[in-house]
Amino acid sequence: MNRQQALVKLHLIVCATTIAIIRSKKPLKLIISEAKYELLYNAVGSRYLMQDFLMRKQNKIDLQVKSGKTAVITGGTRGIGLEVIKFLLKCDINVIIGCRNVQQGESLLSKSRDEDIKTGNIEVYQLDISVLESVKKFAAEVKKKHSEVDYLINNAGIMFGPYVESRDGFESQFSTNYLGHFLLTHLLLPELKKAGTDKSQARVVNVSSCAHVVGKINFEDINFRKQYIPAEAYAQSKLAQILFSNYFNDLMIKESEHVQSHAVHPGVVNTDLFNDTNLKTVAPWLPSLLFKTPEQGAYPVIYACLCPDLEGKGGTYIHNCATISPSDRALDAELQEKLFNFTKNLLEIEKFSATL
Repeated sequence: MNRQQALVKLHLIVCATTIAIIRSKKPLKLIISEAKYELLYNAVGSRYLMQDFLMRKQNKIDLQVKSGKTAVITGGTRGIGLEVIKFLLKCDINVIIGCRNVQQGESLLSKSRDEDIKTGNIEVYQLDISVLESVKKFAAEVKKKHSEVDYLINNAGIMFGPYVESRDGFESQFSTNYLGHFLLTHLLLPELKKAGTDKSQARVVNVSSCAHVVGKINFEDINFRKQYIPAEAYAQSKLAQILFSNYFNDLMIKESEHVQSHAVHPGVVNTDLFNDTNLKTVAPWLPSLLFKTPEQGAYPVIYACLCPDLEGKGGTYIHNCATISPSDRALDAELQEKLFNFTKNLLEIEKFSATL
């Protein structure tokens, strides 16, 4: 992909966005605000698309057998998560899936066996990550049967869509992408601590996005009730994931615990997440032409989980199986601490790392 081809593809994306905006019947002020975020997304997305192309040869990992290890993953019945589960099974890892459709999750083992994946095992429990009570019940099921968790993959997510609040009264993208995973990490922390050793630390992997680059944390209106722009809310949730990932890693170091965390941008991947976007509506053929496949998007997630070169090197942002720098805002230590304490208050958690 040369510079001219990249510019042509960027032009197509901008045109698709412009058409969608013109068709909109929203107030002018909101249209302008949405257009600003669309343009920002197009700029960031085009840059990362180019990186996906340039870094494609290093976006890979050699799978290693990890018999006896246990991984917990949210979502996973489709898209990137499904491919992550297949890789984990190939490593002979016991995979615990938290998803809404338990029957669909349970069918994955037989499908994997049909694909000649003979190792590993799957357990499935009901989980709606956006509902705090569901997160608590899921964590209780895991804790009841497993004293150790080696890998926690906070994968489930949603993108854009109309304004919806969760059962607990939080904007849906914030509750699904960030808040539920914050709570789950807290609840499974004792099992993570028990699994980690000085030579093999337990790992928490937060599947984020390059969208965090345009994100800000709206502490005054965290749910965007005054003005909701889907792209703005999504960017906030993805920035929150990385802020939490970095702060959590520092917290584990301070407490001398053998647990590390990583945030991952899987790449610009052609998944169902794009179904409600202007791009998929106006130019549905474009993602399959330009974006990564779900399997390619799964490589960086597995890399963050299993790569031995990352041992003891948590607090990193992974893209195409390489460590890169996130936005300056994501590295802001004061903002990390502010969000961490803000979230603890939302969830009424007195001490995050207390034994449960």
